[in-house]
Amino acid sequence: MFTGIIEELGQIERIETTVDAARFTIHGPLVVDGAGHGDSIAVSGVCLTVVERTASTFTADVMAQTLHMSTLSEARVGSPVNLERAALVGGRLGGHIVQGHIDGTSTVLAVTPGEAWRVLRFSLFPQLAKLVVDKGSIAIDGVSLTVSNISPATDATQWFEVSLIPETLAATTLGERRVGDLVNIETDILARHVERMLALSAAAKTPEPQHATAPRSAS
Repeated sequence: MFTGIIEELGQIERIETTVDAARFTIHGPLVVDGAGHGDSIAVSGVCLTVVERTASTFTADVMAQTLHMSTLSEARVGSPVNLERAALVGGRLGGHIVQGHIDGTSTVLAVTPGEAWRVLRFSLFPQLAKLVVDKGSIAIDGVSLTVSNISPATDATQWFEVSLIPETLAATTLGERRVGDLVNIETDILARHVERMLALSAAAKTPEPQHATAPRSAS
């Protein structure tokens, strides 16, 4: 479990690929401090498991499904990544509950600079649009953010916006995002639970179809 408060900007040092997986070695001296085999570290929002570590790097295996659903499929040696260790029980929850189980990717549609802030607009798949609400929480590349604007429900193409403060722009990879870039997104787990409960409730209220019985032939 994570909070979406990025601890360190890391960098991919090595990528070893196989037919259906990849092994990433990532430079991150802060997040490997105290980390052990089997510990979880979020890499741009994707929860990965440490299989090897040095004083300044850790290595993790990434399965085909994760590569398919995330921007790790486009990562290259030297790519910067947002890093966060799993949250400590009893610590301060500075962001929101982030699992590291992303819903997929989103595309930067617009970047609007301001005097101190920067507003980024992102695409939103229709099946995820109902999970994103104005002033709600969302994780983008592992960064806990507040939705500052969303598209009207009647729009054919759905989108959402976040407003980034200078600290977020400087301390995460979001400061380098440009129109057309892909990012990983994870919607609020609470919204996903509510959606599932409503779907099950609606299904329970739907009457089962009545099957017609063929008439008996006269004897």
